[in-house]
Amino acid sequence: MRYLRLLLVLCAVAAAAAGAYWWWFGRPVPVATVQPTRGDAAELVYANGVVEPRYWAKVTPLVRERIVERCDCEGAEVTRGAVLGRLDTREAEATLAELEARRRLALAERDRVAALVGRNIAAAKDLDRTRSDLAQIEALIVGQKARLENYVLRAPMDGTVLREDGEVGEIAEPGEALFWVGRPIPRVVIADVNEEDIPRVAVGQRALLRSDAFVDRSLESVVDNITPKGDPVAKTYRVRLMLPDDTPLMIGMSVDVNIVVRVSADALLVPSVALDGDRLFVVEGGVAERRAVRPGIRGTEATEILSGLDPGARVISPYPETLADGARVETTAAAAGRAE
Repeated sequence: MRYLRLLLVLCAVAAAAAGAYWWWFGRPVPVATVQPTRGDAAELVYANGVVEPRYWAKVTPLVRERIVERCDCEGAEVTRGAVLGRLDTREAEATLAELEARRRLALAERDRVAALVGRNIAAAKDLDRTRSDLAQIEALIVGQKARLENYVLRAPMDGTVLREDGEVGEIAEPGEALFWVGRPIPRVVIADVNEEDIPRVAVGQRALLRSDAFVDRSLESVVDNITPKGDPVAKTYRVRLMLPDDTPLMIGMSVDVNIVVRVSADALLVPSVALDGDRLFVVEGGVAERRAVRPGIRGTEATEILSGLDPGARVISPYPETLADGARVETTAAAAGRAE
């Protein structure tokens, strides 16, 4: 009797162990699957860009001086050479007045020495010296008058004053842009493309734009030109994309740029998260099978499959990192769906 009870206990333990083993190792693993879809796959080059006028220029002072006059003409039409602002010229004009006084003295000295030379009292070399001194001063006067023009800020082209900075009384620094003058139309997007992507970009390619200001609008542009020399520090190349004249994008807005390199129509697509390199899992007869496929265009959401996958297959998504090839699985109905 005692041995019978021991035998029954051992059988119960074995049955429990078998049940636990089946629960942990033989029970099908729940997975989510999707079916491949058909659609267009586009190879894109991404970049950040800024909207700018096609033709424009900055107006910057060449000297450090106080602003004494400003046109207050932001948004107004101007012609080339129009005065946009003036800087304080008092110090520069004082320098010119001093040079003019020195010129008068030098002129008088030249005339005095010339008279002495005519009376054989002074040597000819003394006259040559006074003439040289006078010529030097006159050259300084010409240069100072030219520098006075630097105190006047003029429009470099016909166009619109797109922006105006600086106030009367402030100190203008050399190289600091005080005015932006340009033509509002046409506009372009200036994009910085990484050097590893630039070989795939060509003039005439279509580009899709996204702006936070127009999230519901479909915006497009065309690659207009590519700078021949890149930035070796940032490792980027500047690409200009021409915008249509009726674009809602405003000058200065930032945009996300996706340049369309090529499009594959009616491609077989699976979610990109379902792939690990060139491998994915499909479910057949309740078993997960790892398949090697040939991917084509890869996107953030979907990837084109060129070969190795049946259009009616059920693909596990996302890719199950810990799932073994040949493992028993069951598809969860709530998670099943189609690839986008």
